[in-house]
Amino acid sequence: MRSFIAKNVQQLRPSGIRRYFDIAATMEDVITLGIGEPSFATPDHIIQAGIDSLQRGMTGYTANSGLPELRAAVAGYIGRLYGVNYDPAEEILITVGVSEALWLAMKAILDPGDEVIVVQPCFVANTAAVEMAGGVPVTVDAHADTDFQITGAQIEAAVTGRTKAILISYPNNPTGAVLSREYMLQVADVAERHDLLVISDEIYERLVYGVEHICFAALPNMRERTILLSGMSKSFAMTGWRIGYATAPAAIMDAMRKLHQYLIMSAPTVGQVAAVQALLHGDEDVLAMRAAYDRRRRLIVDGFNSLGLTCFEPRGAFYAFPSIASTGMTDEDFCERLLLEERVAVVPGSAFGASGAGFIRASYTNSEDNIAKALERLARFMARHGFVTSSDAAPALLLA
Repeated sequence: MRSFIAKNVQQLRPSGIRRYFDIAATMEDVITLGIGEPSFATPDHIIQAGIDSLQRGMTGYTANSGLPELRAAVAGYIGRLYGVNYDPAEEILITVGVSEALWLAMKAILDPGDEVIVVQPCFVANTAAVEMAGGVPVTVDAHADTDFQITGAQIEAAVTGRTKAILISYPNNPTGAVLSREYMLQVADVAERHDLLVISDEIYERLVYGVEHICFAALPNMRERTILLSGMSKSFAMTGWRIGYATAPAAIMDAMRKLHQYLIMSAPTVGQVAAVQALLHGDEDVLAMRAAYDRRRRLIVDGFNSLGLTCFEPRGAFYAFPSIASTGMTDEDFCERLLLEERVAVVPGSAFGASGAGFIRASYTNSEDNIAKALERLARFMARHGFVTSSDAAPALLLA
């Protein structure tokens, strides 16, 4: 029998994250620093709004673009935070998470062979989304010497006659990097001079520490060149509700909406109702969760540095991205052995692109107690293999 699997699907690289989760699922007493999911439950008042909607019988479809009150709430939220105004009826679409929004954006703008500059390291779906939409990803690597911030010169060097868009994700998964205004303006300049779109994934926008998040669409002349993606999952601890959103100029949004109508119909109604409550009344919850993440961030970064796993200070999202170069191991070997020997799950940086090789991604969404225990196990692992002496491991043990 012939193979019925499409060639473009066969060529997609499997997620480099799942393998370690699958191994961990077969083991007991694993401390996971691997999954990028808030450890907090959705705040009670947001849950209650969803429950109330079900009890009122709101179990049918919504408008294709989403509940009018949710689109209005998104418009108000973006306008309040960043001073960018969108028409809720024409320029905002409610999606099934940012994952759907990203695919819609790519499919709406790309003809076969069109190129998208994809900044790496990045979430594993970013490059795949370009390929699934028939485009050609052109990867550009951010590096540790700029704290994984991309420069305009790097983007410029990748532009060709086939380039149609630039895909950036800041605050960044997996590195925790936040793009400064200076570098953002450099990217904007390249986009304007070469007549390109910018797809800006800002799902971690509220999770920044000691710095300001800059909305790309708020930069001069960028509103009409930006497809802005965000959602409820990370800042509001609503991953399972599956509510994201996209904003874009009306002509682009019309194309995205057309695809969404055929693919999805409408995002989950109960999630949309809960999202209204979150956007209108959830700021205090965001600030409380961000403060907790900040404490965990400082704990884990100090722990890595004390063990010689050099870690720049992540300023956004909830990931640390330490170098494991001092061990002489590959990131994949390091992660597998740490999991099997000490039952600590982290993810190899190479899963997120070539420039992630030699690093590991560690999420600090777990509790402070579990992060401390993970550091203790990591110190034991490092000492056992001679990467540090027992006295060198002491600072991490003290943190634990």
